[in-house]
Amino acid sequence: MDAAVTEAAPAQSGAPLAQAIVRNVEQVLQGKHQQVEWALAAMVASGHVLLEDVPGLGKTMLARALATSVGLSFKRIQFTADLMPSDIVGGPVYNPKDGSFALRPGPVFAHIVLADEVNRANPRAQSALLECMEEGQVTLDGHSLPLPQPFVVLATQNPMDMAGTFPLPEAQMDRFLIRLSLGYPDFATEAGLIQSQQFAHPIQRLQPVCTPAQFADLAEGARAVIVTPEMAQFMAQIVAATRTHPMLRFGASPRGTLGLARMARALSHVRGQRYVEPAVVREVAPAVLAHRVVLAQPHVQAHSVQATENVVREILALQRTPR
Repeated sequence: MDAAVTEAAPAQSGAPLAQAIVRNVEQVLQGKHQQVEWALAAMVASGHVLLEDVPGLGKTMLARALATSVGLSFKRIQFTADLMPSDIVGGPVYNPKDGSFALRPGPVFAHIVLADEVNRANPRAQSALLECMEEGQVTLDGHSLPLPQPFVVLATQNPMDMAGTFPLPEAQMDRFLIRLSLGYPDFATEAGLIQSQQFAHPIQRLQPVCTPAQFADLAEGARAVIVTPEMAQFMAQIVAATRTHPMLRFGASPRGTLGLARMARALSHVRGQRYVEPAVVREVAPAVLAHRVVLAQPHVQAHSVQATENVVREILALQRTPR
């Protein structure tokens, strides 16, 4: 037991830094502690985040504040119907002076990339993100170029006004570790926004609270969080249940199982826990699994957020918590 505690010690030591980052981001995004904590945990797990919400709720501010707080580079890509893959990853640029070509890296070469309104781009442009998100590299003119590490994509899509959009295919949805919704602020928080942003936006005063090297250590510490055999079976049972549920046509893949474990370990690490507890698994399972399943009912949209989350919660209610 002593050896296990020693191995898991970094999980506790990283919690003060993680919570300092969360508090720093909350100077910009008030009243959204859970979403900020989950987004940070996804970054710690080297996972990508899909933010699905109406405009104006702070999705861009969340990405910028996270990047600023950990001292990482940030780029924003506005996805539109005429966006080309080269607008994302870059490509060769002709120099008329000497007739040569030089590779121009695209905006995807940053630690944190905001893919704004990702479902408004055509499938060809959307697919340009696949290699970046899965492999952490870009192939340009036959050359494989590594992306900065850590590399996290925060993609947004608007559930309203779906005209002129291209829904993300299941294969690309599966690349996102979690799907989040910020939601509207409560009355007190929204009234406070008027005062806090009366003369300047808080993002302009935000300062880093750690270095990229410290954040790398934080991410490395998450690997020391222990998943017991009983917890591994618990997570596998949850995912397996999505494949047999009558309301689902397709359940989550093994990537979903591994994603659930990664997110649970990262969130446990952010909170200073040495072991993954069942409560953490139950907490993050809807955010990790709901976008990875497909509903069986033809009259329900395949990516209905509320419907799929309800199915996952129903599955969780039927699972026995390991002792």
